[in-house]
Amino acid sequence: MTHVLSDLLLLASVPDPGVGTPPPGSEKLLTALGWAAWIVTGVCVAGVMGVAARMALVHHRGEGGRHAAGLAWVMAACVLLGSASSLVGALLS
Repeated sequence: MTHVLSDLLLLASVPDPGVGTPPPGSEKLLTALGWAAWIVTGVCVAGVMGVAARMALVHHRGEGGRHAAGLAWVMAACVLLGSASSLVGALLS
């Protein structure tokens, strides 16, 4: 069990680019990536809220289930966002 847990923690860690020195201007790149992560997270939250609002508006007609596919797509995007650094780390190693 501890072996599986350590593997999961390894996959969840941020990829290490190596022991070299970062190139000039890398601080700006990290700042831009941080901004992009916050913006995309906000868009995902807004997407979930939008689907929930549409489901609430059409609930009286019994069509709330039609939006379940939209919610599934938004949640898939949230999972992809949350696992982005792990996916990149797995591809680089």
